[in-house]
Amino acid sequence: MRIEELADYGVRREVLQILRERGIEELFPPQEEAVRRGLLELERNFMIAVPTASGKTLLAELVMLRSLLERGGKCMYIVPLKALAAEKLESFRAYERLGIKVSASTGDYDASDESLKRSDVVVCTSEKADSLLRHGVSWLKELRVVVADEVHLLNDSARGPTLEVTLARLKRHARILALSATVGNAGEIAKWLEAELIVSDWRPVELVAGVCVSGEVRFTDGRRLKIRRVQGDDALSLALDAAEQGAQALVFLNTRRSAESFAERCAKVLGKRLGDSEMLRELAEKAEHALQEPTRVCRRLAAAIRGGAAFHHAGLAPEQRSIVERGFREGAIRVLSATPTLAAGVNLPARRVIIRQHRRYEAGMGYVELPVMEVMQMMGRAGRPGYDAMGEAVLVAKSEAEAEELLQRYLSAEPEPVYSRLGTLPALRMHVLSTIAGGAGSMGELLEFFEQTFYGHQQGAETLQQALERVVGFLAGEGFVQQVGEELRVTKLGRRVSQLYIDPLSASELCQALRRAESTEPSELSYLHAVSRCTELGSLYLRRGEAELYLEKALEVQDMLLYPLPDYGYALEHFLSELKSAFFLLDWVEEKSEEYLLERYSLAPGDVHSRVELAEWLLYAMREMGRLLGSSRVEEIEKLRVRVRYGVKEELIPFVSLKNVGRSRARLLRSRFGSIDALRRAGVKEIASVPGIGEKLAASIKQQLSAQAA
Repeated sequence: MRIEELADYGVRREVLQILRERGIEELFPPQEEAVRRGLLELERNFMIAVPTASGKTLLAELVMLRSLLERGGKCMYIVPLKALAAEKLESFRAYERLGIKVSASTGDYDASDESLKRSDVVVCTSEKADSLLRHGVSWLKELRVVVADEVHLLNDSARGPTLEVTLARLKRHARILALSATVGNAGEIAKWLEAELIVSDWRPVELVAGVCVSGEVRFTDGRRLKIRRVQGDDALSLALDAAEQGAQALVFLNTRRSAESFAERCAKVLGKRLGDSEMLRELAEKAEHALQEPTRVCRRLAAAIRGGAAFHHAGLAPEQRSIVERGFREGAIRVLSATPTLAAGVNLPARRVIIRQHRRYEAGMGYVELPVMEVMQMMGRAGRPGYDAMGEAVLVAKSEAEAEELLQRYLSAEPEPVYSRLGTLPALRMHVLSTIAGGAGSMGELLEFFEQTFYGHQQGAETLQQALERVVGFLAGEGFVQQVGEELRVTKLGRRVSQLYIDPLSASELCQALRRAESTEPSELSYLHAVSRCTELGSLYLRRGEAELYLEKALEVQDMLLYPLPDYGYALEHFLSELKSAFFLLDWVEEKSEEYLLERYSLAPGDVHSRVELAEWLLYAMREMGRLLGSSRVEEIEKLRVRVRYGVKEELIPFVSLKNVGRSRARLLRSRFGSIDALRRAGVKEIASVPGIGEKLAASIKQQLSAQAA
């Protein structure tokens, strides 16, 4: 179907003009099928289950534009990751010239973001969408279309429950368009959503898959490819072979260490073949100095980039991940090694995708096989639309027997069905409380809502009711809800816990800590240990010999802690892991360097960033609950929250409150001026002379201080 024909389905000419400017002349077969089956009629829900890069997002854009231009209201586009939200926001801004305002919201879960009411399209994560629902944001009533991207992540234990509950709430008054990769039970998900199903295996770039063993790739279409082996490593040889052809390779490995090591080895060979590159030098410089305090991870990344390779994992700082993604998209980085999380993240296609390891370690289970769906997600990154006529996805085998196993397990198999993860206790605790806070006034009403979830769709009524009764009993016991017979009512504390978006079990732990803090003399470590006990933050793994080390520390500081030291067994081990997490946060606020944190706790910059963000949020929640409970410790908790946010000692708080002044610059400014009052009296040139400040930031600092004084 030529895009001009979309005018017959109600698409305006100004929209068609924007599509032409983007180089879109005709629809792909799955897109055409969806249009012909009524996608643009704005009446029915749809689920589109097609491979990566088959045009799902364009269909969502057409639906949202038709709805906005014909009927008004608002649209919401839900993504699983913050990075994807930024990507979609940039893409949708092409339509702002039509008078459509686009915004993204992924942060603060205790904010109603009323500014979003001026937006026509809101891009957000499912957590943010759920949070907006909990706050009863008025403009949500204007939603006409909700797009759920990557809806197969219902299967994800971390993100799935929130996405599921959010869709269950929104589908009652908005049209749902669910976008998914191919899954084993797409029909079941579509039935739950009361949606028309479009399923296709069509791809814009043909995908050929195969297994490599001993330097030979055997593709499922019968083709064979011999590659020149380098260092006896088939994955390395395949990556270098693609790079030599002027193409790009994306290599998936199961650990960060493996990804880093692979990129380094690849760069040593590739750098000699590619020669010097100004763009790679620029990318490397930015990656190394993305943090004010570069670590060895930063230096390893920069060295790999200079050689034309890079690694990508959650241990990198967000800025570094963006640098790597840009370098790969623009073709400067030829080989990118990554952990599997990238497969479900930002859009980074490559000519050749290499899956080096098909097992990963999971605590309590040892090494387990990767799910077929996850491997298919990785393979789906093969083939760059507009660049490649064909994409290659290759699994690496260590032996003939393993090659046959991989062929049967992954290349001849269907993806697994998606199952609800809402039945886990942390998820149920959060969402049962939010449902009661949202107006479910009885067990009957609570059951009625959960029957509308995917969990309720897949479970029998008896199983569902038993689970809900167990969770309501816990919430009532903790004082978050009141139950009299069948009647349910949220308490003031329970409503605030729901708005704060934390597990009610974590809220219970923090309330206990607040009560105990009234009769003791708590320190920073007391509060940091309290938030380290919360399910959201999680404990840190104890390495060999560390159990003894942290037991000694626990005995030294037990009078400061707000929880008793268990006697023995798993409870003691878990307590010591939580204490390790607390000591990490203590070192952070004592301004220990990121290099020190990496060596001491094995936490890379991205890990530090994510744990600090969570700890700050939990301290904020503790402060808010402290206000409700009338705690005398609210002020000191707030002071500690600010310190955790910036990683500073108390004396630096006035300095880090200035925009673009992190802890390194704050320390330099205090060393030079001594106090914020002395800094206020200093001139722009004097401030600019401090290393790392410069005239532009100095002028900004001076302006901010003047505004504070006024």
